[in-house]
Amino acid sequence: MIGHLVDGVSGADLGAARMQMALSLGWHIVLACLGVGMPAITLLAEWRGHRTGDLHYRLLARRWARALGVLFAVGAVSGTILSFEMGLLWPGMMGVYGEVIGLPFSLEGIAFFIEAIFLGVYLYAWDRLPPVAHLLTGIPIVLAGVASAFFVVAANAWMQQPAGFDTEHGRIVSVDPWAAMFNPATPSQTVHMILAAFMVAGFSMASVYAVAMLRGRRDRYHRLGLLLPLTVAAIITPVQIGVGDWAAHFVAENQPVKLAAMEGVFETARGVPLHVGGVAIDGEMRYALEIPNGLSLLAHWNPDAEITGLNATPPADRPPVNVVHWAFQIMVGLGFALLVLAAWLALAWKRRRDLPGSPWFLRAAAVSGVASVLALESGWVVTEVGRQPWIVYGVQRTAQAVNPAPGLVYGFVLVAAVYAALTVATVYVLRRLARDVPVPVAPQERDVTGYKVV
Repeated sequence: MIGHLVDGVSGADLGAARMQMALSLGWHIVLACLGVGMPAITLLAEWRGHRTGDLHYRLLARRWARALGVLFAVGAVSGTILSFEMGLLWPGMMGVYGEVIGLPFSLEGIAFFIEAIFLGVYLYAWDRLPPVAHLLTGIPIVLAGVASAFFVVAANAWMQQPAGFDTEHGRIVSVDPWAAMFNPATPSQTVHMILAAFMVAGFSMASVYAVAMLRGRRDRYHRLGLLLPLTVAAIITPVQIGVGDWAAHFVAENQPVKLAAMEGVFETARGVPLHVGGVAIDGEMRYALEIPNGLSLLAHWNPDAEITGLNATPPADRPPVNVVHWAFQIMVGLGFALLVLAAWLALAWKRRRDLPGSPWFLRAAAVSGVASVLALESGWVVTEVGRQPWIVYGVQRTAQAVNPAPGLVYGFVLVAAVYAALTVATVYVLRRLARDVPVPVAPQERDVTGYKVV
């Protein structure tokens, strides 16, 4: 059944376009995070192997590099799909604002090619280059991956805080692409995303070895496979929570409607409590644990600060409260749970220079990868759904940007099928890599063929 018309577009097609973009972004962002974080952790393992002479580090580096090659290839496919979707699904935005926001997309393309070139060198030159030279070939991979994340997130930050242009008689004039890319939202949003990428990579990589250790594989190879990425993620976690606070302050100052949805605040008031849990019903937040003056204090460092409520905004300009509120609750809750895991590791290492002995630590580490991904996805739900109904905040509505052609529902079904096939293929290949011999038989890998992983 065709839905009602929204600015000339059927509600069904608008919903399909939004779901397709959400699916594509939600799927690709996990691979993008692994593409940003895994190279640095892999290089760290290789460096430790050369520095200490420990065979286990070198074996870990080579296995992680093989997985990285697979993930990079699949990520290139999903990234290409996304690039087409920006123009096919949202021509109303790209047609009007393409000259404003095109710069970061162009720079991201350059960073992608640099990453691809050096990844090829890194994967196939283990013994064809001196150890130090091979290690150095991995540095551009790390830098290009971080740069790609920066440029893409800077484009999204512009959608949150549009800058770098003026409007004159309905036309875009005085375009400044650099001002658009370095808009006010760029610093906090890019740093928050890049740190999240390292957390997702670290916790996800560690969780694989935590599962193996729970199954009885307690050798040094699996122990280091758990400890190295988990340590990286654990160090970043408290920093990320601080950056998250910075990002929340920016939202409080510049997107008060989003903040109101995040916390379920309907009435403008001073000394507003912080809501933990709860459900928005009939214009009020019910069943929540309230911390007196908590939101005013956290948002503005003043327990008596004023918080703008949703009722100050027309209903048509409000985001869906329960979706945004619970996504925010999940993100924050999982973030602090991962902080507890990081503190547990730090305390045990300080006392005994070893991993915690409790099997519950391994169980927590085993689910930390999934938890970090859920926190990441929840954060993006807050960012994107909290901006609705605007695709360019305060300037252009999502319904005005969507492709007016009918039949977008069929495109969503097709893309969903493609991503289902990609998921199955990726999991299959990675499982084959994990179950295969420790290192494939190849002349350039002689130094690690003598070690057998059990």
